[in-house]
Parts: sequence; structure tokens; C-alpha cells
Amino acid sequence: MKKHFFVITLITMFGFTASAQVKMKKQEGGFLFTENYENILFYQKENKSEDGKYQRCNYIHPLWGIDGTVLTQDFPAGHLHHRGIFWAWRQIFIGHKSVGDPWEIKDFEQEITDVEFAAKGAGIAELKVEVLWKSPLWRNQGEKAPYIRENTKIAIHPKSGNYRRIDFEIQLLALAENLKIGGSADEKGYSGFSARMVLPEDVKFFGPEGEIIPENTSVKSNGFVNISGSVGKNESTGGIVIIDHPGNPGYPQPWILRRKNSMQNAAYPGNILIPVSTQQPLILKYSLIVYSGKMNDSKIKKIMK
Repeated sequence: MKKHFFVITLITMFGFTASAQVKMKKQEGGFLFTENYENILFYQKENKSEDGKYQRCNYIHPLWGIDGTVLTQDFPAGHLHHRGIFWAWRQIFIGHKSVGDPWEIKDFEQEITDVEFAAKGAGIAELKVEVLWKSPLWRNQGEKAPYIRENTKIAIHPKSGNYRRIDFEIQLLALAENLKIGGSADEKGYSGFSARMVLPEDVKFFGPEGEIIPENTSVKSNGFVNISGSVGKNESTGGIVIIDHPGNPGYPQPWILRRKNSMQNAAYPGNILIPVSTQQPLILKYSLIVYSGKMNDSKIKKIMK
């Protein structure tokens, strides 16, 4: 069995100071990222469960707001499989055989085999992880065999005014022939990059065309969704913008949005199955803008340039 290992790479760049650098500290269960001793996010490396059920790793929780409030939930009542900032799919097929449900964490395991950290220029911290996906339903000579290799890069930017940007690049490479992934087979089709946020009573959703009204099925918003409300200290205003990058397959991807007790999802590929190559990885890119106060369309576009 391949051993886990941890590599720290520090890249010293002229022009930034330690006070502006996002830093990482190894803690029990994973890695804590901070700036000027203020918490930003925690990456869950080790397996975590609720009474032995819904065992998961490779996600972010907590994600802290600019004012230090926790913006995400883990093991929320009614949806114990939801976990902070995560990316998962309902259907995995190899040929005609279903090999598990990563979304609801059924017949699904992940093994993190490589971790690299780099302190980059402009104070950015970069975390790279290699993750093998496995299932008791897929074996080779009696042993659980990995069927996808995931390579994910998370770039965490220093705070700038009232916001912070976090970039994700997720690469999925099939290790088995004729492998397909997909979202829920119903009309919702939830799948892919998701955020299980703390949702205040006054939560609202905005896109480039104005306010978005969530529906039972997916809705459209070209490029981003701004989720705002009284999420800060003393019910102050803030939120999270989820960016769907133009280079993503299926762009602009549809969105599954919920006002209460659920996640917010850039749904790709929806309720269909798509092939994952053994030669060229499927690449998905998203960003979060975590902010306090207000965040308008023009500022979102400027940040993403």
C-alpha cells in the first residue's frame, strides 16, 4: 500500500513580506491556513466520520469569513453527507457496473497519497493534493483498486480590503477503462463543486443578470452566483461568491441553489453520465470570493481579471 507523505516547499519571492503571506500549519486531521494569525480555512486530510458513518476527507471545513465567523457546516442534520466546500458525484460507472456514490459517501473511499505546500508570490499559499478514489465494489485480485486519480490545487490569496479569493483546480484521471461519472439521475442533477454554507434567514442569490430565485431544479446564471446575507458577526452582511470559470466544460454550468438546509452547487455534468479519460484528465476550475459587507458585479469581474 502506498504510504502517505507530506512535502513542504517554500518559494521565496522578492516583493512580499511575511506579514502578507498566507501560511499553513499542520494540525490534527489536516492543515490550517492563516494570515496574520487569523484563521482562513481548514483542509481535512485525515478520514473523519459521524459514529463511524459518512467517513470523508479531502474537503474544506471550517471556512472562515473575513470577520472570523464560520461560514460552512459539516455533518449537518438531515444531510450528514454534506461537508463544507466539497466536490463529489452521485454516479460512478465502470462499464455497466455502478461502483459507488461519492456524493452520499456510499461504497466510496478516498486515500490522499501526496500533499505539497508552496508559499508563492503576492502572499498566495498553494496546496496540492493527490487523491485515489476507491470502492469495495471495484477490486483487483481481491484488493480494492483505485479507479480515479484526483489532483487538486487550491490557491489561497491574502485578504484584500473586504474580501479574499480562493481558487480551485480539480483534475480527474480514470485508472480504469470505460469509466463515467454523473450527477443525481433525477431532474435536479446535482453534481460536482458544492458549498454547504450557514444560511441566514435573509439569504439572497445574485448573478450577472440580477437576483436569482432558487427553484427545485437547476437555474441559470452565467459565470457566478453571489450568496449574501447576515452571515457575519452581530448579523452583519457578508457572503460567498462561487465562480464557474469560462474554460470549464459545460460552461455556463447550471446551478442548484437552496435557501435552507442544503448546499449550493455548480451542477456538472447534471443528470447525465460523461466519460473520464485514462489519458487526458477532466479539468474543472472554480473560485470563491469570501467577503464582508457588500460585493457587486463590477467588483467581482475586476477581482476575477
